[in-house]
Amino acid sequence: MNYLFTSESVSEGHPDKVADQISDALLDEFLAYDPNSKVACETLVTTGQVVLAGEVKSSAYVDLMEVTRRVINRIGYTRSEYKFDGDSCGVFSAIHEQSADINRGVEREDVMNQGAGDQGMMFGYASNETDNYMPISLDLSHLLLIELAAIRREGKQMTYLRPDSKSQVTIEYNENHVPVRVHTIVVSTQHDDFITPADNTVASQAKADEEMLQVIYNDVKNILIPRVINQLPERVKALFDDKLILHVNPTGKFVIGGPHGDTGLTGRKIIVDTYGGKGAHGGGAFSGKDPSKVDRSAAYAARHIAKNMVAAGVADEMLVQISYAIGVAKPVSVYVNTYGKSKVEMSDVQIAGMIDKIFDLRPKAIEERLKLRNPIYEETAAYGHMGRKPQIVVKTFSSKYIPQPIQREVELFTWEKLDYVDTIKKAFGL
Repeated sequence: MNYLFTSESVSEGHPDKVADQISDALLDEFLAYDPNSKVACETLVTTGQVVLAGEVKSSAYVDLMEVTRRVINRIGYTRSEYKFDGDSCGVFSAIHEQSADINRGVEREDVMNQGAGDQGMMFGYASNETDNYMPISLDLSHLLLIELAAIRREGKQMTYLRPDSKSQVTIEYNENHVPVRVHTIVVSTQHDDFITPADNTVASQAKADEEMLQVIYNDVKNILIPRVINQLPERVKALFDDKLILHVNPTGKFVIGGPHGDTGLTGRKIIVDTYGGKGAHGGGAFSGKDPSKVDRSAAYAARHIAKNMVAAGVADEMLVQISYAIGVAKPVSVYVNTYGKSKVEMSDVQIAGMIDKIFDLRPKAIEERLKLRNPIYEETAAYGHMGRKPQIVVKTFSSKYIPQPIQREVELFTWEKLDYVDTIKKAFGL
């Protein structure tokens, strides 16, 4: 019997994602000027206010307010009517120095024996149901919002759009766990109050709201979704049919949004950040954490492993778990689940043993292999940390405390590279 599976995504203007992006922008600033910075910063955003908190050990001095305001304005909160904008919101900082008790467990005389910054378990997942080895429900959810933000920034169509939005995609699978169609799409987008009621009566307001909703529904159906479909490979395009169920702004109106409509916090969208509910999650958030925190670096390493293993043909689907003890370099355990889709004559336990031999999973080794001590994190903080395109970019950092801007060439999303496929094939005799 066929079954349904659903994933959601949220836009860069969603309050929790605003918080994530501020935290990661601050992390990038510290790493740009001092690559050895230890950072764990959290952000709270609400009506007209940003609160920064956390622990930092760094030789760099960062203008926290300037970075915070830049991020908010980049996202699109630039109008006072949003009740939250980059130029006028308050910014309160409660960031202080990192605990010496934590630091002593991490730093070592031999840097390669650097201890894990915390205990915990991290998961990586990959499936061959999409070209980027991601669950198709999450991949489509991200694409809808990336394209919606592109339309908003172009300013030519759907000119009523505001930054806050959410999406949700339900996929129908057959008994063999193969996607057969896109079943339901939900899009909720913040918008201007762009139709004025004829008078102040409840009936006139309801009529204006209904007319606005119809415009937004038609635009999502006739502008947004076709633009997304045009970007898809043929095998995914084939999943769309005339039976698609579409819900747009199901509450009927979404004018009040962003941090004014809902308080945002760093780390509250960990499933959006990873696999949309597929695989598993260890519970640790990513944003605002430097790579000594294995919550982040080991989750990236686990994704890198799972993706390369599936791409190499070891399995059609794979979940990898890595667990650590705080202050200890080597993992406590490595676990693999291929969901019965292994393509090699080995048990999942044996595959896990091979992974432990192929990949050095000490935190410092992960940092070096994936080039994680670079300012690469602001780009990860919206539309998912996994399934993204690896690329080399030049980033410029400027500060009123340093005479000249600095430029750093960095590689984004290194954990998405398929650079271990040949090594894995050789190890497994594929």
